[in-house]
Amino acid sequence: QRKMSAVGSMKEGGKLLDICTGLGYTAISAAAGGKNSVTTIELDEAMQEMCRMNPWSQGLFHSGITQLIGNAVDLVKDFPDNSFDRIVHDPPTFSLAGDLYSKEFYADLCRILKPQGRLYHYVGDPDSRAAGKHFQGILARLQAAGFEGVAT
Repeated sequence: QRKMSAVGSMKEGGKLLDICTGLGYTAISAAAGGKNSVTTIELDEAMQEMCRMNPWSQGLFHSGITQLIGNAVDLVKDFPDNSFDRIVHDPPTFSLAGDLYSKEFYADLCRILKPQGRLYHYVGDPDSRAAGKHFQGILARLQAAGFEGVAT
């Protein structure tokens, strides 16, 4: 719920892309019982199996959520321009998935986000030692990729 409140409300019928789905709680919340269109991207097929076993993840399979398995860097290239009202990007650490923090990837996200859309990019605590050292680079790459009004 905290992520969804940070992303901002969507009009009914909105479209959200959830990158690095994990247990799917954000996608389930965004789907709002089928009122919004949600697409998820998860690299790890084993995570989808974990979701099948997790009773709190069952909404991923019963809410009309479109689930894609694969590398988000490749999959986002297939979406048309201006496809989504909101994008939630919650990647693993930079050391595990540096390509999900690249200017090129961010440019694709900017391309598929509608003009008044919002990107929520989880980076952990920007004041922490771990996230903090990458935070300024993330902000710079987002701006270089075309995102305006980048805020923490």
